[in-house]
Amino acid sequence: QVQLVESGGGLVQAGGSLRLSCAASGFTFSSARTGWFRQAPGKEREFVAIIDRTGSIKDYADSVKGRFTISRDNAKNTAFLQMNSLKPEDTAVYYCAAGFSWSGLRNGDYNYRGQGTQVTVSS
Repeated sequence: QVQLVESGGGLVQAGGSLRLSCAASGFTFSSARTGWFRQAPGKEREFVAIIDRTGSIKDYADSVKGRFTISRDNAKNTAFLQMNSLKPEDTAVYYCAAGFSWSGLRNGDYNYRGQGTQVTVSS
């Protein structure tokens, strides 16, 4: 059974940091691109970051560039999102997703997705 389980969300003050983790199982994690998306109440789902299978290529939404860093550890079947200098507008449910197409995943067309973890940034 395929699973993506996010953890690490919580409440943090503006300017603070959080590190999200995404533990994958049930498929060959190292063969999939991995991405993070977020959705705030009343808003559409938004692309945050994506990483290729080896971790050598990364892409970010303009809104998080320079503040967020995506990474992965294929030996542990886990992806990460380090979030620094958090802002209230970063408040959302963050989802980890995996896909076998870079362009597909980048556009939100994923094969697998987790249940999400809430991130709340207070001002």
